[in-house]
Amino acid sequence: MPECLVFRVPTRHPADVSGVMDLIASGALAASEIVAIFGKTEGNGCVNDFTRQLAVMALEAALAGAIGCSPDDVGARIALVMSGGTEGGLSPHLLVLGRRGDAPIPGATALAVGTAFTADFRPEEIGRMAQVRATADAVALAMARAGIHGPDDVHFVQVKCPLLTSARIQAAAARGHDVATHDTYASMGLSRGASALGIALALGEVAAEHLSDAVIGVRPDLFSGRASASAGIELMRNEIIVLGNALGWAGPYAIAHRVMRDGIDVSAILGVLADLGFGAAGQLSSEDSERVVALLAKAEPSRDGLIRGRRHIMNDDSDINATRHARALVGGVAAAAIGRTDLFVSGGAEHQGPDGGGPVAVIARVRT
Repeated sequence: MPECLVFRVPTRHPADVSGVMDLIASGALAASEIVAIFGKTEGNGCVNDFTRQLAVMALEAALAGAIGCSPDDVGARIALVMSGGTEGGLSPHLLVLGRRGDAPIPGATALAVGTAFTADFRPEEIGRMAQVRATADAVALAMARAGIHGPDDVHFVQVKCPLLTSARIQAAAARGHDVATHDTYASMGLSRGASALGIALALGEVAAEHLSDAVIGVRPDLFSGRASASAGIELMRNEIIVLGNALGWAGPYAIAHRVMRDGIDVSAILGVLADLGFGAAGQLSSEDSERVVALLAKAEPSRDGLIRGRRHIMNDDSDINATRHARALVGGVAAAAIGRTDLFVSGGAEHQGPDGGGPVAVIARVRT
């Protein structure tokens, strides 16, 4: 019987894999059962955030020894999605997802997970329709692997996507190709945006005829309510993790999602909790808080510089990047609702929810 195993472990620094290795040593999870690891690292979340790459390298090295393969083989079989930035009170941590068993259980429904990878992108494909189409195909494959047959059963799709560096831009130019942008930081947003639109295309949230290179990063009205994309320097492909509820899966966990209309939309978070059977209208009790295995959210400052008609300065601060402000804001709102700070709040929500808002999903233990 397939069962999705979910574990949340704290980290002391970006290369700390002791929590994952303790899970394996205890027998709670076999290294061969791991299909994906989400991570929040304490870097700046920008182009030069090497905490993400450090975390991936540490995980690949440790898991290679546990599985009995090379670090490259670990990267080829396990989606390692590191999101930099734990501003405010957010706690660095890892979320480990495993799959145990194969035979489906007739009539049973529980949390399901599926993964897929695109081929490596050429620099000139990043932030363009080639990335959109490849992501859509990979989302469909991940859904099939999870046994999720309809888009309505998908509640969150996490993508790790590449970005442009000066060297990658020069490599494209040497082959006679231009890239979507020569601004390496802007390339993060375009890559995230193209990935999110690929998810929207796969889930039927945006029609293909509305998509082109020209709309990526330009049309905030085109978005997915279930997409989360994080860009990094450590890869050239998209790594996709689809989370949903599917027939045939066993286990105590379920997932639900809603869309935050802005960074202070606590009602969306409380609505997700209500969908999962939590009754409290305010902050969860310590007991209920521990039933929440993960909160996954996107954060983005609105383009008009307003939150419900009142001015914010996130886009005007030359010292601290706007996405860092947004992570701190949404992280604080989410922590107040959940009663914990080890939450996966990712900045940069281009085409991931409405302008200034973003998807939020919760994985919780809903049965014993």
